[in-house]
Amino acid sequence: MVPFIDVMLVLLIIFMVTAPLITTGVVDLPSVGKSQQRPPAVIEVIVGTDEKLRIRADGAEPEPVVLAQLAARVRGKQGAAGGGDAARAADVPVVISADKSVRYESVVRVMDTLQRAGVRRVGLSVKQAS
Repeated sequence: MVPFIDVMLVLLIIFMVTAPLITTGVVDLPSVGKSQQRPPAVIEVIVGTDEKLRIRADGAEPEPVVLAQLAARVRGKQGAAGGGDAARAADVPVVISADKSVRYESVVRVMDTLQRAGVRRVGLSVKQAS
């Protein structure tokens, strides 16, 4: 029993000496509100509480859309917002807005549909604390 206690004390001393030498990893978490200005053109996909989709471009009236047609409609609105230039159209951001009572699965399904269609800039809308 005594040799076991001696081994445990040696291990305890080793761990106490080496613990301060271990460096912890630094994780840079994203924060909200770093953007200084709103992009000139934004396409918003709204997921309602009834999980029906609507699409709005630059503050216009939201239009209803089904998930199967969502990617094509977003691409069309990106082309219109980009002024016909393919490079500028691809850079038009798409923001997904959803009520907090909407199931997370519905929002992920919309995001997945857009990313599979090749929409590069997809983000989530957040409510900033006032």
